Amino acid sequence: MLWQGKSVRVATGGRYRLSRGKRRSEIGSAATDTHIGEDRRKIVRTFGGNLKVRAMRAQFANVADRSTGKISKVRIETVEENVANPNYVRRNLLTRGAVIRTEAGRARIISRPGQDGVINAVLIP
Repeated sequence: MLWQGKSVRVATGGRYRLSRGKRRSEIGSAATDTHIGEDRRKIVRTFGGNLKVRAMRAQFANVADRSTGKISKVRIETVEENVANPNYVRRNLLTRGAVIRTEAGRARIISRPGQDGVINAVLIP
């Protein structure tokens, strides 16, 4: 759980005196940490009664080839690089911006698996 309320500190390092404490509506959720594996999804109720689909594990990605305009469903082999966190490569975590190796070639993930529940990617030339 992560509190996402107003900061206690001013930009200069001084301290705000908060007029009230933390609220349940200000608490965020933990990171999903989508792994490579047999498909597993979780439906989560969000603020306002909306639903989010969290991909806990994923085996396939929808990969678009910009040169031909075709989209195909291919198997994910491994995570090759991730600018968000180098440790995610070792753990094979799927996040937006990660470069994955697929049967079709190297691709960059453009969707948010922990928010959308699906993995969409674009081939890297």
